[in-house]
Amino acid sequence: MLDLIQLENGKARRHAFEEVIDVAQVSRYYARTAPGYLRPHRRAGALPALTQTWECHRPKGVVGMLCPWNYPLTLGISDALPALAAGNTVIVKPDGQTPYSALWAAELLEEAGLPPGVLQVVTGPGPELGTPLIEHCDFLMFTGSTRVGRIVATLAAERLMDYSMELGGKNAILVLADADLSRTVPGAVRAAFSTTGQLCISMERMYIDAAVWDEFVPRFVKATRSLRLGNALTYKADIGSLISANQLDTVVRHVGDAVSKGATLLAGGKARPDIGPYFYEPTVLTDCSPEMTLYADETFGPVISLYRVSGPDEAIERANDSCYGLNFSVWTRDTRKGRRIASRLQAGTVNVNEGYAATWGSVDAPMGGWKDSGVGSRHGEHGILKYTNTQTIALQRLLPIAPPGAMPPAAYARAMTAAMRALQWLPGRR
Repeated sequence: MLDLIQLENGKARRHAFEEVIDVAQVSRYYARTAPGYLRPHRRAGALPALTQTWECHRPKGVVGMLCPWNYPLTLGISDALPALAAGNTVIVKPDGQTPYSALWAAELLEEAGLPPGVLQVVTGPGPELGTPLIEHCDFLMFTGSTRVGRIVATLAAERLMDYSMELGGKNAILVLADADLSRTVPGAVRAAFSTTGQLCISMERMYIDAAVWDEFVPRFVKATRSLRLGNALTYKADIGSLISANQLDTVVRHVGDAVSKGATLLAGGKARPDIGPYFYEPTVLTDCSPEMTLYADETFGPVISLYRVSGPDEAIERANDSCYGLNFSVWTRDTRKGRRIASRLQAGTVNVNEGYAATWGSVDAPMGGWKDSGVGSRHGEHGILKYTNTQTIALQRLLPIAPPGAMPPAAYARAMTAAMRALQWLPGRR
């Protein structure tokens, strides 16, 4: 499996392993929790003892999934597992550059007992297959760019079809004055350059308190320069390849634009065709400004820009100054302070003393984006119930919710008003 992921995506083996363990974790989680999430739940009725009410969940029907190339196994199959557990059939359309991981996972599912055809994988160009898929499914899960997400949302809206999306990000690390740099430096390197920076929740901005700037930056740059690039099917390489010539061109263009407008290059900044056609060195920049493309736009490559700040308030303000809100990271020795700062950040997930794996790996909790970074979430209860239609069933017993017999309407209104006053003191009635 690791070989296949590496061969079709180009990432380093250690990052391919993240995909395998993610699918195993998601599989285990929904195998254990799906029956509890999906069973009918009693809800408070309109009138205690007289109304019995249940919340039920029914499958949407056919779930369509448009998946990206950066995590071909994780995003090609993990979202399908709760959809299948909820009783749906699933059509997966992987990216045309990375179809094999999803195809292999589909074979494994049928080998494990999934009836043939319940999960189907359709390969081919997104522009040709995306629209027909949206036109024929009952729910859509999309992971990709914000630009394409707006197009997909428009098509889904025409059918009044529900959807969930994880979109782009310009994720930020906040290094506070009391951060433990022995942990922060390797953590920030991992957060910025895992999967060659082609991770939706990897970091592209770093706000560093002035009190630790002079110590942190040289250590971070040194650690970045020590990363080993390679394409072998072993664990020796720290960084793999970019996915394509287009992605390499984007990285080259963003870095070149920044340097030409005054950014300072501290590490990297060069393509490495001597290693492979799409390799690019992990790159660190400072002195970036708003007129530079990479200042606010997602690069989706091994590039991070560093900014000096005068304290946590400025770091929070600058991190939030973005149209994206996917994943942030806070580093501090004071975990209570870390949680307080995390609660002020405008992002769907915030890691304290970790870059991305803590929130992503907490599959019992929802993971999704704010602002232009997405709609809905995966994982946890929402990650399976979004693939269902909710239905309320209420059984009225003994007396109707209406004036009984010959009771005058005015008397019924007085009686119901008194009942409402009494009910406000019951648990769950406020």
